Amino acid sequence: MEPSEIVRSLWDRMQERDWAGVGELLAEDVVVEWPVSGERIVGRDNYVSINAEYPEGWSIRVLRVVADSGTVVSEVEVPHEAMGVHRVASFWTVREGKIVEGREYWSELGSDPSPQWRAAYVQKV
Repeated sequence: MEPSEIVRSLWDRMQERDWAGVGELLAEDVVVEWPVSGERIVGRDNYVSINAEYPEGWSIRVLRVVADSGTVVSEVEVPHEAMGVHRVASFWTVREGKIVEGREYWSELGSDPSPQWRAAYVQKV
């Protein structure tokens, strides 16, 4: 699989709750950082477990995947029944058919409100 296909498969398998399949896409020593919450996840088992144990009620919609060789960027939307809608910008490194590292920026829609002083320059989305 091409690196972009590997990342698309990652999100598809997460949506399907195919945790063994998610693990197949990751290097055993994968490192994924979540800078917004200040966390680093080290190892395939930890990354799979933290996602598998996340409280149910969520789904995933892939908005885009852009690749340049072994670097893949994905943007996904993750609505959750109780926790609201999150957007995730993820930067992945793929080597030899496995995700070896990632950096994911999770944010909740509306959690960073637009200040009034910018109102004359912006459009609401």
